[in-house]
Amino acid sequence: MSDTVHEQAALQRVVDFYEALSRDSVQALGQIYTEDAYFKDPFNEVTGLPQIIAIFSHMFEQVDAPRFVVTHKMINGVEGFMTWDFLFRMKRYAKEEQCIRGATHLQFAVDGRICMHRDYWDAAEELYEKLPVLGSLMRWLKRTARS
Repeated sequence: MSDTVHEQAALQRVVDFYEALSRDSVQALGQIYTEDAYFKDPFNEVTGLPQIIAIFSHMFEQVDAPRFVVTHKMINGVEGFMTWDFLFRMKRYAKEEQCIRGATHLQFAVDGRICMHRDYWDAAEELYEKLPVLGSLMRWLKRTARS
């Protein structure tokens, strides 16, 4: 089997895992992350599988019905990239489904598991603007910056 087939299979394993992520499957993140994996998003920067598991466990505590929908994916060698929609309901605020759109850069280890995961999404636009009081301030700041 060619390297391209293995690369595609590694990325598809990640996509499948994330699209089926549940409170129970968080403990199985070791199937797709190395023990010393690096993870960074707008709120977290950690190294190590236990810390990554903690981030996703916390997500299930903070929001209702979280789910990922991967919209595009590509891989070249050990470098992978995917865009996604993160859908959820806020426990404390709006009960309607919210959507954060973002992208992830991945690097894969020799065994096909993720050794580096970096998320890119705009916390101000995608999250803060949707909060009742902070949202008003963020929208005002955006309008002021444009004028």
